[in-house]
Amino acid sequence: MKVLTKEQEAAHYREEFPWGSLGGVIGTAIGAAAVAGASRRYASFGALTLPFRVFLVASTGTFVSVIAADRASAAYDIEHTPEKKRQVKRERDREALIESNKTGLQRAKDWAQDNRYPLLFGVWVASMAGSWSAVNRNRYLSGSQKLVQARMYAQGATIAALLGSFAIEGNDVAKGKGRWETIRVLDPNDPEHKHMIEKKIHHENYPGEDQWREMIEAEEERMKARDAAKKAREDEAKKHEQKADQQENKAKEKADQK
Repeated sequence: MKVLTKEQEAAHYREEFPWGSLGGVIGTAIGAAAVAGASRRYASFGALTLPFRVFLVASTGTFVSVIAADRASAAYDIEHTPEKKRQVKRERDREALIESNKTGLQRAKDWAQDNRYPLLFGVWVASMAGSWSAVNRNRYLSGSQKLVQARMYAQGATIAALLGSFAIEGNDVAKGKGRWETIRVLDPNDPEHKHMIEKKIHHENYPGEDQWREMIEAEEERMKARDAAKKAREDEAKKHEQKADQQENKAKEKADQK
């Protein structure tokens, strides 16, 4: 785990913020164009409330902004970490060799397994669009009723795809190929390096995917260190108070004896 200094965090933020902002602008523009086009094309969509349409636009901008910022963060981390940079090159060379020996069907299957969650989102978007197109033909339903029915159909398709994803995930775990794997490593707290412990590791889809976990762990360590230092100061203050009380009691006892 890499603990960033304040300067590194600031440099990281300066690299990440522009891309996140650009992604937000592009995503918002795409969302606004899509909502405007749908409002003109479908009368029932145009009948939706303004806050809901604004929510759709803002959600698109937020989604694209998060993706862009995350990719910029991963790229910055790789570029400024020589070990990860070398590892990325080794992994790419190894994957290129493995991919050259795979059939087209195997490549498609591996790609679907590695991108199952983006595919789930795509299934939801496609099913939402398809169900809306089908439901919109019913002239006896209001715009809100059509939206509710389209969302229900889309949720059903997404749940079915999600169950399929869970089945694939369970099969991977059973074969030891899941994203999470328990391995045995040397205990870092053992000075003799003889004691082995179990550690749960996460296989990244792309280098830097777990960087947010590392940042959270680093912040948690800093918080624990601050709490420990605060507790040590409080304990020291209590000891001083107790010592002062003892000295005061002794002084009173001497005064009483006199």
